[in-house]
Amino acid sequence: MLIGIPPMLGPELLFTLRSMGHGDEIALVDGNYPALEHARRLIRADGLPLIPLLDAILQVLPVDDFVAEALFRASVKGDPALADPVHEEMTQVCARRAKGFKLVALAGDAFYARVKAAHTIIATSEPRLYANIIIRKGVIYPREIDL
Repeated sequence: MLIGIPPMLGPELLFTLRSMGHGDEIALVDGNYPALEHARRLIRADGLPLIPLLDAILQVLPVDDFVAEALFRASVKGDPALADPVHEEMTQVCARRAKGFKLVALAGDAFYARVKAAHTIIATSEPRLYANIIIRKGVIYPREIDL
């Protein structure tokens, strides 16, 4: 356990988040997603639902403010105009933890292509369909240091 680090962020996930560079993307996917087939790197988060894990990650991972869009979600039946209740929950977490960023719905093929290119996929045990999100890592700006 560490002070200030959400306990559901285990060593492998913390290592990965820290190893990612600016512009790298991480995908959190539901239990039905073909994560092993699509992943360059895979972290299993068995037993964990997606929403609390998303909330924990956004407490420590900066979101990329160098681009217009840095948060992406899957769409119901591939149609970005459709959303499920889990998408509203994602939006609420992002609004609280990544202020000023909009959660963008992507069409099915575009979302799958982006996940396949992601730095890492985190496979959760989320049972709800279309509960998939991508976060693009930003930077932590330096503070002024008095020497």
